[in-house]
Amino acid sequence: MPIFACTIVVFGLVKRVPVFDSFLKGAKDGFKILYSIAPTIMGLVFAVDLLRASGAIDQLSAFVAPAAEKIGFPAEILPMALLRPVSGSGSTALLTSIYQDYGPDSFAGRVVSVLAGSSETTFYAIAMYFGCIKVKKIRHTLVAAIAADMTALVASVIIVRIFFGY
Repeated sequence: MPIFACTIVVFGLVKRVPVFDSFLKGAKDGFKILYSIAPTIMGLVFAVDLLRASGAIDQLSAFVAPAAEKIGFPAEILPMALLRPVSGSGSTALLTSIYQDYGPDSFAGRVVSVLAGSSETTFYAIAMYFGCIKVKKIRHTLVAAIAADMTALVASVIIVRIFFGY
């Protein structure tokens, strides 16, 4: 990072750009963006904490588990599959928990690893990007993003079954 920063400063000086003034302008613009998206992010963080603390994720997982097991999805990955589109840090905590409970080389551990690497925090991304540019109507974005998350979930199970022989 220091080499990168020095390269930018040297490049700016060679091009006769007021480096510090440009930095200050960029920092001010960054704070304006942060100010505009902070309420959205705070609301999303509150909702995620509320879901986790209330046990709603666990109850929903328990409700879906019998159907999921009948089609070949391990019940232990369901909380991760439900929380991943909403919260990156929450799903990472669940990933770690699955590693501790079942092991990283277990079927569940491998599936959640592939899922974590192939899916997105959909609701966070939508809130962040659309909130930043002040778009109120997300149209088909949410449906497409949820379809992509479902595809990542199904593909994670299939890929682990194919490559690791479960």
